[in-house]
Amino acid sequence: MNLRVLRIELRRSFAPWAGAAVLVAALAFLYLVPGAWGRGTTLWTDQWTSTALWTRYLLAFLWPLAVGLGALQGLRDPRSKMSELLASTPRPARHRAAALAGTTAFALVSAFALLVLVGVVQLLAGGAAYVSIGWLPISLVGALALGAGAVLGMGVARAVPSALTPPALAVAALVFNNFLRQVQSSDSELPVSAVPNPVSLLSPAVAEVRETLLTLSGPVHLGQTLWLLGMAATGLALLVGTGLRARLLALTPLLAGGALALLLLPADDRDTYVVDRAAAEQVCEGPVCVTAARQARLDGLAGPGKEALRLMRGALGDKAPVTVRETTALRALGAVPERPRASVLVDFDDGMIGGAEGERQLTRALVAQGMVPLCRPRSETESGTREDAAAQAVAASWVLGEDLRPLDGTMYPPKDQDDLARPVWKKLTALPRAEQRKRIGAAHAAAVSCAGDPLAVLNGGVSR
Repeated sequence: MNLRVLRIELRRSFAPWAGAAVLVAALAFLYLVPGAWGRGTTLWTDQWTSTALWTRYLLAFLWPLAVGLGALQGLRDPRSKMSELLASTPRPARHRAAALAGTTAFALVSAFALLVLVGVVQLLAGGAAYVSIGWLPISLVGALALGAGAVLGMGVARAVPSALTPPALAVAALVFNNFLRQVQSSDSELPVSAVPNPVSLLSPAVAEVRETLLTLSGPVHLGQTLWLLGMAATGLALLVGTGLRARLLALTPLLAGGALALLLLPADDRDTYVVDRAAAEQVCEGPVCVTAARQARLDGLAGPGKEALRLMRGALGDKAPVTVRETTALRALGAVPERPRASVLVDFDDGMIGGAEGERQLTRALVAQGMVPLCRPRSETESGTREDAAAQAVAASWVLGEDLRPLDGTMYPPKDQDDLARPVWKKLTALPRAEQRKRIGAAHAAAVSCAGDPLAVLNGGVSR
């Protein structure tokens, strides 16, 4: 298909409108619907891989939409009652099919490319320092999925030329897609599915982005590409073929592509989503380290991190943490977080750290996290309890040599923190300095070992 034919087809078909519908629907979802794609470190315009994965996530509804729009385009000739006239022309049927399919696929692929481009422009404007080529195959497979789905829809509509075919096909694709696709489980650090992992990966959509260091493995890209190419080939064959035998033979590429894909796609979910080692590599300034993916945050973290380590050494001596580093461990919701004795772990999704304004507030947050690391399981809405927040406020205020002040950035209001922390603070500061230091050290040990309630220890209790 040359450019002249492409221009003609774009003018006489609704392919441009199909592409516009996909693009507008995707952007409306990302900007108007609240979700993890619009906040925190998993913001869809925060990292290249996150941009690619979030746009693939949208295929949960964009792919069925593409299939339905393709089916609607496939009814063009039957609706115009020109099928017999076109069949009598000397132009081969495969040429007409290629022009029709190529135009619609081009429009939808272009729409997806524009969607990714919107994210890339914002990435560049936001100064994303880490660039990995790993995002490219994720996006390429997503674009192929839209094109292949539209071509399959056209072929099915040509084989079953009914006004009910487009909506029925779109609904069937939606059910198929969402039955297979993987979802984020609360008791697993990786996305899981109710069906076997290779079967679930026949869906072009991906799970929500909860860990920004995860990416899709190479076998996933290869297997899905073969499956989608088989899908597109079947769509083209259905567009060209006439008669029951030809249409049954047209299913061969789809079945062959699916069989090859199932052989190549990982059987274990741990081989599906893998840690991007280059993104997780530590970049350090002295004792303060972040991942390469967030290297841009290192300058703002280095000063407060070093100051926090100095203050904690004055309070804990040799038992104080000696490094500040960003956590890279994958963990499920409800899992107990890491609590290494030698490091203060930084999680930029923690509002106390990620939302800190100014070096003083960030230093205070790091001291609180280092003195009383949390041992309560993580959830989507909170990390730690109100008692933990009160204990962190007491410890941080004591180490910084200031009056008691509740922590900023936690889910607990300052008054709730103060109600718990104030009596403990008064009791602690009324003791001799040596006894105060002893209780601070005991609270830190209890938090690191998860052997007791740090607030109770500060109040004079003992750890288990």
